[in-house]
This record gives sequence, C-alpha cells and structure tokens, in this order.
Amino acid sequence: MKIALRLCLLLQLSAAAFLASSCTGPTGGIQEARGAHVRAPANVQSEVPGDYWVGRRYYKPQFKFWGYVRRPGQPWSTSQLVMMNEKQKLAPDREANKLGSDNNHEYKLYGDYSGDKVYEPASNAIYPEFVLKNYELVSTAPGAIFKSQLTGRSSRVWIEKPE
Repeated sequence: MKIALRLCLLLQLSAAAFLASSCTGPTGGIQEARGAHVRAPANVQSEVPGDYWVGRRYYKPQFKFWGYVRRPGQPWSTSQLVMMNEKQKLAPDREANKLGSDNNHEYKLYGDYSGDKVYEPASNAIYPEFVLKNYELVSTAPGAIFKSQLTGRSSRVWIEKPE
C-alpha cells in the first residue's frame, strides 16, 4: 500500500512539474505572450514630441467610432476611443472609399478635440469628437495593443481597450 501511495504522489509531482515547465519553456507560452505585449510600447517612447496625435484605427462594422487617439510618447492605456469629425478632412479609409480597410493602421493625426461629445447608438455610449485636419500613415502593421491581438480571440461586439 505504501508503494502505491508513493507511486501516486510521484506521478502527481511529475505531472505538476511538466505543466509548470510547459508555460515557461523555450517555446515561450505565457511568458512569450507577455513579452510581445511588453515590447509593443517601445516605439511609443521613441516618438518625437510635437503638435500631433497618434491614432490607431479600430474598425468594427456595426459601430461608428473611428479608433483610439493619444498624445505622442504617452502609453496606449491613456488613449481615448473617438468619433471622427471629417468636415475638414476625410478619414483615410473613407478618402480611399474602402471603409474599414485600414483597421489597425497607425497614423499621425493633425487636428484636435472639439470639446463636443457624440452619441454612438450601437455601443450606447458617448465618445469625444476629434476634428481631423490631416493625417500621415505611420504603419500598416504596428505592435499589438489589444489582448485579442496576442490571443487571437476577438468579438464583433466586444469593444477592447488598449493596454
């Protein structure tokens, strides 16, 4: 009986050790995902200060918001989801007549917040209005700022917040 108990305990400890090592081994697992998330903001710190904003297009077909906007050098966690006022300049995808074709592209945005708030019915939320005057494409494949970009799990109706 003692031998069977020891064998059972040994098997449990071996299984626990195997599971623990598979999360931190050379293939990466959880640590690699965390590392990818930590590496993404490195370009944020190298952004040149200036009179512009950094925007990340966040397209979801049923919603009318444009994406996230923040000041250069600030982390994405400080960004705001905005409604874009395009009276002076059309947003890049609308200008190309390809709605949502620039999802996850990063831009230098020139303009400012109007101080107005805009209701977006699909999300039943109110967002600040950003008046776009001009833009420059920075990247079509910037680093990950959303958990779904690391996990591959996303939803058509779930609105993510950058981290």
